[in-house]
Amino acid sequence: MPEISLSKARSIIRATLKKGREMDLKPLSVVVLDTGGHLKAFEREDGASPGRFEIARGKAYGVVMTGMTGSALMQRAEDQAYFVTALNGAYGGKVVPVPGGILVKDSRGRVIGAVGVTGDTSDNDAEAGLAGIEAAGLIGEA
Repeated sequence: MPEISLSKARSIIRATLKKGREMDLKPLSVVVLDTGGHLKAFEREDGASPGRFEIARGKAYGVVMTGMTGSALMQRAEDQAYFVTALNGAYGGKVVPVPGGILVKDSRGRVIGAVGVTGDTSDNDAEAGLAGIEAAGLIGEA
C-alpha cells in the first residue's frame, strides 16, 4: 500500500502553516498520519495550546481509519450520534469527528495518509490543510 513520505508530510505542514498565516488564523497545530493512523509528522505553532496535538491527531485518525472526510464524519455524528459514539469507542476515544480532518490521496486517487489541523474554526482549519496538501502536489479530501 502506498504511504505518504516524511518529505511530503513536512511539506504539507509548512504549507498549511503558511496558509494559516496568510489567512490570519489563530496559531495552528498540524499532524500528518500514515494509512495505519501512525504519526508521520507534527508541528504546533508558538501560542497554540499544548492540547492541540490530541485534537489534530483525532481529526486525522478519524478520517484515515474510516475513509470518511471530517465534514462527513461530523454529518454522521449529527445524523447518527450512536454510530459515531460506538465508532469512537471501538477506536479508544481517538476520533474527533469535525472538519479539519483531511484524507490525503496520490495522483491515482489512493489514500496515502491523513492530515489533521486545529487551532481556528474547523472550517478554517480544513481550508488551510487543503492548501497545504495541494502545495505538496497531493490531493486532499475534506
